[in-house]
Amino acid sequence: MANLNKIKFLSLFILTLTVILVMGSCSSVPLTGRRQMSFLPEGMLVNMALTNYQEFITANPTLPASDQRVQAVRRVGNRISKAVNQYLTESGEGDRVSNFQWEFNVVHDESVNAWAMPGGKIMFYTGIFPVTQNDEGIAVVMAHEIAHAVAKHGNERMSQQLLLTLGAVSLDAAMSQRPEATRDIFLMTYGVGSQLGTLAYSRKHEYEADKLGMIFMAMAGYNPAGTVTFWERMQTSATGAEPPQFLSTHPSSSARIKAARDFIPEAMSYYSSQ
Repeated sequence: MANLNKIKFLSLFILTLTVILVMGSCSSVPLTGRRQMSFLPEGMLVNMALTNYQEFITANPTLPASDQRVQAVRRVGNRISKAVNQYLTESGEGDRVSNFQWEFNVVHDESVNAWAMPGGKIMFYTGIFPVTQNDEGIAVVMAHEIAHAVAKHGNERMSQQLLLTLGAVSLDAAMSQRPEATRDIFLMTYGVGSQLGTLAYSRKHEYEADKLGMIFMAMAGYNPAGTVTFWERMQTSATGAEPPQFLSTHPSSSARIKAARDFIPEAMSYYSSQ
């Protein structure tokens, strides 16, 4: 009987501790209100991002600041990030981006792709510009990637993958015990390099980033209806045998076009206030 009571006590203790840990790691995504669980210290992810972003720039042919595509990406990125920072600060959620240092660059790579790392480190690929075509198209992609960063989707995804791959260890323990594996998980989570798409965001994350992105671009004065036009162009570009990388890890263009059309009225309420 004593052993049975001890087992019951330990089970209750473990359950209680688990609930405390889960509740302590929960937060709400801005605007959508979705509750999310992310177990990794954001500061450590931001530091990892800074290191890996600089390594990517060093190892790959990024375009100079004088290139018109870089100027366009930075113009749009600065405009949207400024609007997002202002909104989050005014709504009492400024801590989400308090350690962000927004940075926007373009790599010479004909893949139709873009990605964002924690801390606001964003990279566009030259192959995506035939689809974006103009500032509004760039804004669709930019706002989507900024949404991933602000919503901390990568933290959620990496938390899951570390748990599955390395077990219930802290990020600093994973870095010290399995540094290469941890780095690979980080890069795959954020869609960087040859492992792109291996650990794709869930559809839940993608649709959430689409909605947040439409609101963010509207806050910055870009018409969110341009999202539909962009995805129609993306759908056309995906008619070949192999879909663009930006599309291969995402929901289908037709599904996103429908979702974007349905969401335009809500997003337009932020656009009309500009």
